[in-house]
Amino acid sequence: VQLQASGGGLVQAGGSLRLSCVASGDIFNISYWAWYRQIPGKERELVATITGDGSTTYTDSVTGRFTISRDNAKLTAYLQMNSLKPEDTAVYYCKADVVLGWDKKHAMYYWGKGTLVTVSS
Repeated sequence: VQLQASGGGLVQAGGSLRLSCVASGDIFNISYWAWYRQIPGKERELVATITGDGSTTYTDSVTGRFTISRDNAKLTAYLQMNSLKPEDTAVYYCKADVVLGWDKKHAMYYWGKGTLVTVSS
């Protein structure tokens, strides 16, 4: 299983970006997606989550500005980021709770490689 994150880049404060994370491999289903971010020298921070029934959670600092969503048919999760601030600058990582096709029972977490988001003031 591989997760491929994309969509990062350089944007001015107040701008928007949409991150995508595509899963591939022997996947039965994905029950849970999450986006994290990490600033060099700091711990990785949970930004948003979405479960199989569409329930979402957000860290306080992004509530009202970021939206997590998923497309089950495409095995993809998204993070729409609006009203970006310089403090949102970080490497963003996706994580998925994957039930493998050969197993159809147990879930394992997989991480994607990060995508860099830089917000200029």
